[in-house]
Amino acid sequence: MEIVVSGTRPTGHIHLGNYFGAVKNFVELQHEAQCFFFVADYHSLTTHPNPDDLHDNVRIILSEYLACGLDPEKSTVYVQSDIPEVAELYLILNMFAHKGELERATTFKDKVAKQEKNINAGLLTYPVLQAADIVIHKALKVPVGKDQEQHLEMARTFVNRFNHTFGVDYFPEPQAFSYSKELIKVPGLDGASKMSKSAGEQNTISFYEDEKTIRKKIMRAVTDSGPTQPNSTPPQPIENLFNLMALVSTDDVIAHFKQAYADCSIRYGDLKKQLAEDVVAFTTPFKEKIEAIYHDDALIKRVTAEGAAKARASAQQTLRDVREIIGIRPF
Repeated sequence: MEIVVSGTRPTGHIHLGNYFGAVKNFVELQHEAQCFFFVADYHSLTTHPNPDDLHDNVRIILSEYLACGLDPEKSTVYVQSDIPEVAELYLILNMFAHKGELERATTFKDKVAKQEKNINAGLLTYPVLQAADIVIHKALKVPVGKDQEQHLEMARTFVNRFNHTFGVDYFPEPQAFSYSKELIKVPGLDGASKMSKSAGEQNTISFYEDEKTIRKKIMRAVTDSGPTQPNSTPPQPIENLFNLMALVSTDDVIAHFKQAYADCSIRYGDLKKQLAEDVVAFTTPFKEKIEAIYHDDALIKRVTAEGAAKARASAQQTLRDVREIIGIRPF
């Protein structure tokens, strides 16, 4: 059975981009593969979060992913910091990461531009920690968004160097995965970028938001003055709204507004109102489940304890093998 690993930082709520970009695939995949899902609290330390916020955000992310359909009976759900072996493998893999390639990482350059007063070593070696998260379980598949493809390529580079250096074929090459065979890029509300917290909260629609906030965000979505020629190609901001509709609206609703655009009769206010109602209808059941799980102390405690036990069993075996391979052995 193939091994799959996926994780997310506890820096906000799960939004539609997360759900359709990776989580939905992961929920489906847990029925046919050995799956590990973790909350990446170590990763969030690069921004120095408030300790109380960090702990609560871990709980929120766990609640949201369980509400989205991750089943602790079918997959291993755990908190990254509960697995100390990850930190040790991270240290070892750093010996196979070159300074130049880490500095060229697109995400590192973006972070440097955005937080120039906090350019810490953790930001630079972020891809190495991601690699450790993945290969600690010798994963073959990783459901990731397009912005993480470069990091996954770097993970392959690190483990190939490890294998080559010691003349072994121990770590497999992890590959990006999506059921659609093409990594889904969910558009944001700014008319340009994908839906991502890094582009600002106004660019995302999370499952945790109330109906009023969702409607307000969508009504503020970027549009233009409208089509002037029949059957013209929609500009990117309008195409983004149609792409969002494709995720949450019925076929007849989508067809109605596309026809209205084609014959130049479309009213963007009507389109956004309909999209807002469809998004609310889609997210409300998730929000209700999230609330129930978040306040269930016994469930959260049981899931994290059982997940840590299963994840550590896998991680400890990998560390035993790696230590033997590199020559760190007891006397």
